[in-house]
Amino acid sequence: MPGHRNVSYLVIGALIAGVVGHATTALAQTVSREQDIVDLRLGQRVLVDDGSCPTGQIKEVQGSQMTTSGVLRTRKCIPRLGTKKR
Repeated sequence: MPGHRNVSYLVIGALIAGVVGHATTALAQTVSREQDIVDLRLGQRVLVDDGSCPTGQIKEVQGSQMTTSGVLRTRKCIPRLGTKKR
């Protein structure tokens, strides 16, 4: 049954990718000011809690593209993950 083996590998690979992706987001670095991000690498994501996003969201700064002058930063507000506070 070689066909079932391929499906099993596909499912296991998808599960591993999901766990690794979730762990990476959970371990994202958080700073209070964007100026505190000194050396942003390509693909790196840093959460900035400076109050510039609406309630329930936090700013995410990502090293998105390599340019001649260094790594280009993109900024967006994303939902704040974690326990809800009353």
